[in-house]
Amino acid sequence: MALDDAIQDHAAGTELPEIRASSSENDAFTKLPPGATANSPLEMPKGAWKLIFKRMYTMWGFHNLSLLGAGLAFFTFLALTPLLAATVMLYGLIGDPQTVQRQMLAIVEVVPTEAASLIEEQLLGAVSANQGVTGLALAIALFFAIYGGTRAANGMIGALNIINEEHESRGIVTLTLRAFGLTLAAIFIALTGLISGGAFAWLQTQTQDLMAQGLLGEGTALAFKIATWTAAILLGSAGFALIMRHGPDRRPARWRWLAPGALLATLLWLLISFGFSFYVAYISDYNATYGSLSAIVVFLMWLFLSAFGILAGALLNAEIERQTTVDTTTGPERPMGERGAVLANIAEGGLTMEQWLQKTERRALQRYIRKQRSKK
Repeated sequence: MALDDAIQDHAAGTELPEIRASSSENDAFTKLPPGATANSPLEMPKGAWKLIFKRMYTMWGFHNLSLLGAGLAFFTFLALTPLLAATVMLYGLIGDPQTVQRQMLAIVEVVPTEAASLIEEQLLGAVSANQGVTGLALAIALFFAIYGGTRAANGMIGALNIINEEHESRGIVTLTLRAFGLTLAAIFIALTGLISGGAFAWLQTQTQDLMAQGLLGEGTALAFKIATWTAAILLGSAGFALIMRHGPDRRPARWRWLAPGALLATLLWLLISFGFSFYVAYISDYNATYGSLSAIVVFLMWLFLSAFGILAGALLNAEIERQTTVDTTTGPERPMGERGAVLANIAEGGLTMEQWLQKTERRALQRYIRKQRSKK
């Protein structure tokens, strides 16, 4: 019997009793992808993570994340000045703009020196331009500053739609409001970071004074440093998770399915910032190559590499969601095909669960026919 004829006969309903005689062959018909029934990323087995990272490598090129990262870096560059201005104006309602300047300069120490210089320059301009602005003028200036900052949000929304394999169907008003909301959320997260950074800086100063007096040991200082970095990582992960949840045009995913990618994006951003700072300072000489443009080139390159980290986190979440057949979206449980998200409606390998079972059944039938031929 030819293989294709056997498969067609089986698909037509012809009974082949031998194929179910072996328990191993019978198991092949009902075998699910590893991690298909996982209710959270923590329940994913080792085999599932292998498939997830393998697909990440493939989809990185398929989605052309290099080009996406370049576009996201460019839009963020355009949105930087309005975002800094909006942050300064909002912080000026409750604090001294000079204070936020000092705090932001302390925070940007993690980025390359050239990038920090550009941020400092834009920050000084924003502080000087918005001092004394109050009332209706402040509200109008704040609105246009936030609106100008939506370029970065729109770029991120487009990139997340591609990674999640979604087509943008929201109207221009809805999309603009979504970008506006994400930009405002990013500003408030930055403000939270500024306030937290100021608080931790004050605590660190007090700790050093107490250590100088012999009242505290070095272990306490180390504990404060660990607490500071832990808070920064958690805050960054929360911000990235918020963007990944509400950016793409799909039903929002549950927070637990967004946590791995958000944490990866935060850690990669930190590693990229430290690593690129070291590279610029000790290995490469951008001044010799680009001259007066070196600061802008370094800043854009840092944004480009940072975008890589964020997109890698989003891609990890996408492939984790593809791996499981459990409903990963918010609200009551829905069957596959009715979840309002492309990746939530397909199983590992881009197949629906019915297609996956048909695929494993075909493989089992092929093995059975090969076994029968070998006996002849």
